[in-house]
Amino acid sequence: MATPTYLNALRAFEAAARHQSFSAAAAELHVTSAAVGQQVRTLEAWLGVALFNRASSGSARLVLTDVARKALPDIREGFERLSIGLARLKEGSLSTGLTVTVSPAFAAKWLLPRIERFQLAYPQTDVLLDTNLRPVDFIAEGMDIGVRYGAGRWPGLTAIKLMDEEMYPVCAPSYPLLKAGRLSGKRLAEATLIHDLSMAGDPAYPTWRTWLDVSGYGDIQAEHGLRINNSAAVLQAAIDGQGLALGRSVMLREDLAAGRLIRPFGEASHPLVFAYYIVYRPEMEGLAKIQAFRDWLLEQASPSVGG
Repeated sequence: MATPTYLNALRAFEAAARHQSFSAAAAELHVTSAAVGQQVRTLEAWLGVALFNRASSGSARLVLTDVARKALPDIREGFERLSIGLARLKEGSLSTGLTVTVSPAFAAKWLLPRIERFQLAYPQTDVLLDTNLRPVDFIAEGMDIGVRYGAGRWPGLTAIKLMDEEMYPVCAPSYPLLKAGRLSGKRLAEATLIHDLSMAGDPAYPTWRTWLDVSGYGDIQAEHGLRINNSAAVLQAAIDGQGLALGRSVMLREDLAAGRLIRPFGEASHPLVFAYYIVYRPEMEGLAKIQAFRDWLLEQASPSVGG
């Protein structure tokens, strides 16, 4: 088997093994399912071993054989090392690409208003933003660097704290329940609460119930209101006057500075355990483009720049 065919067949096998599906692997590799299946069969014939078994009669899900399961980690690591080597070669060219993964809300409320500064400082680096609500697989999806919100522990990734965060209620300055820009406890009980469900899967994440209890409003019901699974959309609903949002300080800075939102309970806030972290694979740390974007993010988040 010629070397290019050998590599293509291994790539098809790795993708099919990761997705447990020829069709999903084909979509990733931009080929047909039949082409992936043929590549895998060619590899099996060359090796003289079976790589997949069907999960059950009539099932499309692929199950690795024992020998394939043992070999897969080394094959994945090999492709990972190849991608890093290719990235180092590309750094010698006149331009290079940088894939950055962030949540849609973080992109809209913090990164996009600042990204032009990076592009002006590094005009030969083309930035590709991947905005996704779910944590992506850095290897499988070809990501270089990203920003994640959480406790700072993600297996296989280096995590550097970017920003801490606080939480507090906000609303539009024209919200009808306000009096002189403030909201009384009586009026709070009448307000529509806008719930951010983007972190609903984590029981440690503060909710309206949390804020009401620690702020002395434990008798106010927190179960009603508007529920949205995107932090940026939560703030937009508040800007539009639809209710009172429990917002996160990093997301709120631009809207507060522009006067689109105000803090109807003054400066009282609730500190969060979670924070924003820069994340990337440890073996990518030596790449100039990773260092440049990491250092730029830290500079943008510094108090001297304004966070």
